[in-house]
Amino acid sequence: MDRPAQSPEPAAPVVVGVDGSEAATAAVRWASREAALRQRTLRIVHGDGTAARPGLPPPVGEALARHGQDCLDRARAAALHIDASLPVETELSGAAPARLLIDESAAAEMTVIGWTGEGSALAHLGSTVLAVASSGHGKIVVVRGAGADGRRERPVVVGIDGTAVSNAAVGAAFAEAALLRVPLVAIHTRHDLRTHWFAGMPETIEDPAIGTEMETRMTEWLAEWSPQYPGVEVTRKMYLAGPDLHLLHWSESAQLVVVGSRGRGGFRGLLLGSTSNILVQRAHCPVLVAHGA
Repeated sequence: MDRPAQSPEPAAPVVVGVDGSEAATAAVRWASREAALRQRTLRIVHGDGTAARPGLPPPVGEALARHGQDCLDRARAAALHIDASLPVETELSGAAPARLLIDESAAAEMTVIGWTGEGSALAHLGSTVLAVASSGHGKIVVVRGAGADGRRERPVVVGIDGTAVSNAAVGAAFAEAALLRVPLVAIHTRHDLRTHWFAGMPETIEDPAIGTEMETRMTEWLAEWSPQYPGVEVTRKMYLAGPDLHLLHWSESAQLVVVGSRGRGGFRGLLLGSTSNILVQRAHCPVLVAHGA
C-alpha cells in the first residue's frame, strides 16, 4: 500500500524581538528585508516578563499586555511597509525577553535584535542583547541602531582564526555574501593582542615568512567554503594583532560583520568571546554572531 505523502516541514522563520524602541524598529526593518530575500516568514515576538512575576496586580499585567500588543502591531505595520506581501506572524509572550528570544532562536533561520546601547527593556545596558548573543542558537544578528539602512551594496566582513567556532562564522559569512551578491572580506590577525597597547607596534606584516605562513593558513581555512560559493569574491586582509580594532574599522564600510561566538582565546565556559562582545556593542553595522559546532 502506498504511504501518504508527507507535508514538507515549514521553512524556519526570521525571528525579531521588539519592545517599542527605535532600535527595535530598525531591527524590524532589517529583519523584514532579510525575510523577504530568503522568502521566509517574519516572526515578530515580544516578551513582557509577566510569567516570572505571578503576583503582579491585574491592572499592571493588563497594561503590560496592552503595551506588548501595541509594540507588535506597530512592528507588523513597519514590516509590511517594507514588503506588503511578506508573511508576518506575531506572538505576545509572558516570558522574559532574553529567554523568549533564546528559545525562539532554536528553530529560527536567524534571530534579530536591535540595540543602541541605551534605553529600553531590550536595549537597557545591553543585558538582553548580550544574553541572546551569548546563549542563542544558530545565527544571532544585532542591529546597531539605524545602521542597517543604505548599506546594501557594501561587503560582508568576517573574522577568521581557524577554530571550529570561526569555521561556523566563515560558513555563515559565505552564505550571506552569496545571498546578498556582494564581496566577502576575510580578516585574520596573528595575535589577539590589541595593537594600541604597545607603542610602535606595526600594523602591517613586514616579515615575508610570517606573511606566507598567514596566507597559507587562510587558504586552508577558506578551502572548505570557497568551492561551495564560487560566485563570492573574497579579499583577504592580514594584520599582526588587534582583531577587534580591525573588525571595528571594517564595520564602517561593511553591511554586515560576522564573528564566531568565541575566538581562539575563549575559555570553555565563556559563551561570548571578547572580540564578539566588543563588536556587538560598538560596531558601525549589524553584527552576526554565528553559533555552531
